[in-house]
Amino acid sequence: MANKRKLKKSITSTCEVIFSEVVAVSLYGTEDQMQQAETLLNSIIKLGTEYLKRVSHPEPGMSPKKYYKDLIDKFTAQAQEIIDQIGA
Repeated sequence: MANKRKLKKSITSTCEVIFSEVVAVSLYGTEDQMQQAETLLNSIIKLGTEYLKRVSHPEPGMSPKKYYKDLIDKFTAQAQEIIDQIGA
């Protein structure tokens, strides 16, 4: 990890890309997909907010390198889960 600012930008841009995909699905999808899209949009906003806060406030007692690696891995897993829901 180069620095916190780059990590925050990466998290923000990833959430923006996923958000735009969900908006596209909601615009061109069925009524059921529109309702699912609203739920997904809320979860994307919560995901981005939660991880941006966690970047600024690392857990005490944990080495920074280990903390940020764990943070990136967890963010990637949750983002991938949302992407999988979009495809379904």
